[in-house]
Amino acid sequence: MIPKFRRRKEMKTDYHSRLALIKSGEPRMVVRTSNSHTTVQFVKWMASGDVTVVSATTAQLVEHGWKSGTGNVPAAYLVGILAGNAAKKAGITKAVLDIGLAASTRGGRIYAALKGALDAGVNVNHDAAMLPSEDRINGKHIATWSAAAKKPNFSKYGMAAADLPKHTAEVKNKIMKV
Repeated sequence: MIPKFRRRKEMKTDYHSRLALIKSGEPRMVVRTSNSHTTVQFVKWMASGDVTVVSATTAQLVEHGWKSGTGNVPAAYLVGILAGNAAKKAGITKAVLDIGLAASTRGGRIYAALKGALDAGVNVNHDAAMLPSEDRINGKHIATWSAAAKKPNFSKYGMAAADLPKHTAEVKNKIMKV
């Protein structure tokens, strides 16, 4: 026999939070992060099960010319823009943020993805204090860290760390034009 709250015991679902999100009647902007990627989905609830309307992941940024890592704040911001643009095309203009069981960290990748969706024009209720600064969004913090650590090149990406803010702006412009 399957226990009633199996997914809660497995630390996968907080049913009380999920119920509150579903009762809002709005599509959910689901943001999930791993060590190497960020995924953003816009999901609608249906009686037969949730339906994913739009999905975007940082792995897709390569198609837009992204040369840097995919597990950082600038990549999360860009995938938020990518998903937000697709959501608007699918008719979603308003959503609620669903971070699941992830820790809510001020200025982290979850809120960078949220900032991207906001910049794309999707209205998501939020606390502006949780959003990352412009320096974190464009990758300036990574360039500064790299210079201080005397690791100026991201050799596996074929670019200098100091070029990350400029590169982020270029890819953002490409995504916004799509």
